[in-house]
Amino acid sequence: MTKIVSYTPETLPRMTAERSAELKVMYEEPNFKIDTSDIPEWTAEDFKNAVRGRFYRPMKKQITARLDADVPH
Repeated sequence: MTKIVSYTPETLPRMTAERSAELKVMYEEPNFKIDTSDIPEWTAEDFKNAVRGRFYRPMKKQITARLDADVPH
């Protein structure tokens, strides 16, 4: 069973010097050195039937409005 871990900006662990050095090494490597053998490249055929924004749902924010008693509603 896989345990899902989620963080918020407040609970995110601090960056260690070791992790920072590891990320710097990865950042400086050229893209052609990335092993993508387990991830097939996307082709024009893959995008042929693509739909932009299909799973996009705008964020909603609850608000409250108060009106004076003399404002008709």
